[in-house]
Amino acid sequence: MKSRRHSHPKGIRPSPAGTFCKGRIWLDRDGSTFLGTGRVILLERIREHGSIAKAARSMEMSYKHAWDLVDSINRQAVTPLVITSKGGKGGGGTRLTPEGEEAVTAFRKLQKRFQKYLQQETEKLLQEF
Repeated sequence: MKSRRHSHPKGIRPSPAGTFCKGRIWLDRDGSTFLGTGRVILLERIREHGSIAKAARSMEMSYKHAWDLVDSINRQAVTPLVITSKGGKGGGGTRLTPEGEEAVTAFRKLQKRFQKYLQQETEKLLQEF
């Protein structure tokens, strides 16, 4: 008999029964999403590609949506996390500020702690039934 594969978060071992806690985490500021997985991926793609347009294409997202997300992030941040420069001799571009780099790193660390918490809760839950 072929066993069924269960989808589970990266780095999380499913229980023998295939049961595990799942969750997503994001940061809200004044009732609006500030950072979440999708926004952090966008920031990472901006770092990788040096362009909001290229980052958006790599995520199959419209440029307008990506720009709106970046604008929302920057408006909510104490200091901008993303800066753009106009074209010219060397061309324009977009990059993360040092605060943007710190925000990405901090969010990824938070995600790891959250996934560890979910794993611990899964183990506790499975002991109860």
